[in-house]
Amino acid sequence: MSDFESKIFSAVREAVQAAYDLTPEDGLYVVETPQDPKFGDYSTNVAMKLSRTLRRNPMEIAEPLAAKLSVLLEHEVENVSIARPGFINFRLRQDALGGLINKVIDASDSYGRNDSGRGQRVLVEWVSANPTGDLHCGHARNAAWGDCICRLLEASGYDVLREYYVNDAGNQIVMLGRSLTARYFEYFGRSDYPLPEDGYHAEDVRAIAYEIAEKDGDKWLDAPEDERMAYFMQTGKELELKKIEKDLLAYGVKIDSWMHETFFYENDRKRINDCLRLMQEKGLLYEQDGALWFRSTDYGDDKDRVLRKSDGTLSYLTPDIANHVYKIERGYPKLVDLWGADHHSYITRMQAALTALGYPADTLEVDLIQMVRMVEDGKEVKMSKRTGNALTLRELCDDIGLDAARWFFVAKDVSTHMDLDLKLARSRDNDNPVYYAQYAHSRMNSILNNPKIARFERVERYDRLDDERELLLLKKIGEFPSEVAADAALRKPNKMTEYIISLVKTFHSYYNAVKVNNPDDPELTNQRLGLVTATMITLKNALSLIGVSAPESM
Repeated sequence: MSDFESKIFSAVREAVQAAYDLTPEDGLYVVETPQDPKFGDYSTNVAMKLSRTLRRNPMEIAEPLAAKLSVLLEHEVENVSIARPGFINFRLRQDALGGLINKVIDASDSYGRNDSGRGQRVLVEWVSANPTGDLHCGHARNAAWGDCICRLLEASGYDVLREYYVNDAGNQIVMLGRSLTARYFEYFGRSDYPLPEDGYHAEDVRAIAYEIAEKDGDKWLDAPEDERMAYFMQTGKELELKKIEKDLLAYGVKIDSWMHETFFYENDRKRINDCLRLMQEKGLLYEQDGALWFRSTDYGDDKDRVLRKSDGTLSYLTPDIANHVYKIERGYPKLVDLWGADHHSYITRMQAALTALGYPADTLEVDLIQMVRMVEDGKEVKMSKRTGNALTLRELCDDIGLDAARWFFVAKDVSTHMDLDLKLARSRDNDNPVYYAQYAHSRMNSILNNPKIARFERVERYDRLDDERELLLLKKIGEFPSEVAADAALRKPNKMTEYIISLVKTFHSYYNAVKVNNPDDPELTNQRLGLVTATMITLKNALSLIGVSAPESM
C-alpha cells in the first residue's frame, strides 16, 4: 500500500464514521488500483460492503462519502467520482504525485525507512552452523534470508539484535578435536593417531591442523591427552568461527552477538539449573527410568521430552530452553529463529517450553529453510570441482558473484525447495533478474550523467509530468515505504525482489515510450530527469535491503 493508498484508506474510515456513525471493521473494504485507468488512480469498494449493514443501495451510500472524501483529501485528490455498482474512485492531483519526487530526493538513502516497528525489540537467530567446517550452499540460503529479514526490520524501525548460536558443547566439538589431532600427527608423519571414521575429513580441517603445527611446532605430540584435546577443541572452534565470520562478512552478513552453548554450562550450569528449578516448581517435570522429563504433551507436543538423561547428561533441548529464556531476559520479547527444514518437530517442543514457562504463545516464531540444489545444464551440482567436497559459500560467490548469490537465495520463499541455476546466475543478460535490475540502475545513472543533457536542477513543481506512464512510475515509487514495512512484518524478503522487478519493468516501459531528453523543451526534460533521479534512489535502496549492489555502470 503506497502513501497515497494509506491516506485514502484512513480518509475512507473517517468519512464512514462522519457520515454513518460507524467504525468499519478491519478488512471490510480495500483501496486498490482500478483495472481500467479511465476510472482513476485508486478505488474503494466500501459503499458496497456497507450495503447490507445500512440496508441501502451502494450508489446512495457512496454519495455522502464521496462528498466528505473530496474535503478530506483536497490536497491529494483532484477528483472523487462514483461508478456503478458503487465504487468510489479517486483521481490524484498531479502536483501531489510530482511532489513525491522531492520527497524521495530529500530522503535520499533513507527513502523507504519507516517507523512501523518503532518500540518493538526483536532478536533474530540464524545460520548457527556448527563450528566444524566451512559454510556451504544450504547455509547460504539461511544466511541471506536472515540478513534480509534484519535489514527490513531495521529499516522499519525495529530494534534488532542479530545473533548466531554456537553449538560448542556437544560431541561434534569433541570429534573436531580428535580430527584436528589426527591431522596434526599426520603433519609430523606420525600414524599413531588415525583420523576417526566419523570424524571431519574436509580439507579445511587439515588446513587448520597444519596451521597449528606451523605455529606451535611438535609440542603437542607428547603432551598429556586431556591437555592436548582441550587445546585442539578450543583452538579448532575459535579458528572455525573466525573463518565463518569472515565468510559471512564477505557475504554481506553482520552478526551482533555470538552466543555460545558453553555459556550455559558455566558456573555449574547455573542458568540451566535455574530453568529446571522453575519448571519443577511449575509442575512441568517428572522423573522416569532415571531420566528427567518435560510434560510437553500438555502443551501440544506429540510426546514428552527428556531434559536430563539417565546417565546425567543433558539433552540438546535443555540448554536451548535456557538460551531462549536468556534472550527474553535480555529484553527481547519477540524471538525469530531460522532453522533447517529437518527441525520441524523441534518448533513445537521449544514453543511448548516457553509457553509452559509463562511466556506468550507468539514469543517465538520460526522460519524453516527448505533445501536448495545447485543445478547446471539440468544436472545437480553437489561437489566442489576443486576439493570434491560440498560446494562452499565462498566458492559459490567466487563462481556466480556475490550479488547473484544474494538475489537468488532470497527471490523464492524459503518455505519451498529451490533449484539455483548456476548458468542463469552467471549470465549477463535480461534473463538473469539481478542483472536486469542492476542494468536498469546503471541506465538511470547514464541518463543523469549524459554530457549531452543538462544536469538536473531541483524544482518545486513537476506539473509537466502528465504522461500515463510517468504517473504509473510515480505511484510505484510511492509504494516503496509501505512495501518495506509489509515485507518486514511478514518476514518476506522475496516480496522485495518482486517489487524491484515491478519497479524496473515500470521504468523500462516509461523509458522506451517517453523521450526523457527533449532539447526543444528543457523544462520538461528537467522534470523528467527528476523522475529518473527518484526512481534510481528507490531502486538503489530496494537493492540494498536484499544486500545487492547498485552499479553505476555495466
